[in-house]
Amino acid sequence: MSRRETYEAMTEQLLLPIAENAGVEIYDVEYVKEGSDFYLRAYIDKPGGVDINDCEKVSRALSDALDEKDFIPDSYILEVSSPGLGRALKKDKHLARSIGETVELKTYKPIEKCKEFEGVLKSFDTESIMIETEEENGKKELTFARADIALVRLALDF
Repeated sequence: MSRRETYEAMTEQLLLPIAENAGVEIYDVEYVKEGSDFYLRAYIDKPGGVDINDCEKVSRALSDALDEKDFIPDSYILEVSSPGLGRALKKDKHLARSIGETVELKTYKPIEKCKEFEGVLKSFDTESIMIETEEENGKKELTFARADIALVRLALDF
């Protein structure tokens, strides 16, 4: 496991009882470097969405727990927030909850001269993700190898 993955896993373990106590669920935890700064981000959610009070409550408790355990030697910025409306679907649990929803899918390399696709998430497994797109001549099912996918997120419909 990489240093990043270790920090994320340890943070998620610290966050579990905090999230449960706050009545929220952990959507994701990420430790990333942006520019010269490191960020430890915890994304939380609940039915109906989270508000600023939920984020503040979790942030304070998580900050105290992280200070106590002190397993990240680098200085970092802690952020606790909602995953947002156009949330990335990174884990199988995210995909499972989004079956039947419209998603945007981006690939690393063009497939039939296109890198961006939109359609209804139909299914997934360890190797692939299938969406159903609307074409001029009807619906079409497209299957993508997970290794070829750069990003899958919920589509925003305005």
